[in-house]
Amino acid sequence: MALQICPKCKENSFTWFINGKTHLTSWSCFNCDYEAKENESDECVCENCEEKTKKKLKDKESEYWWCSNCNTISDL
Repeated sequence: MALQICPKCKENSFTWFINGKTHLTSWSCFNCDYEAKENESDECVCENCEEKTKKKLKDKESEYWWCSNCNTISDL
């Protein structure tokens, strides 16, 4: 599984796993311990890179769009 750029610390240490209890995709950073949940039903095409890699992530403080291909972040 390839690492991604963390939306919080900007290091190449962000990866996902399937939560065994909720069966939801969770993202976690090995560098800064940032965690977010992914809403898989909301994946769409990114306006920046035009790939279907734009995901809705939700952490303890906010919910936002994040593209796993070009690492852009945008508000909902």
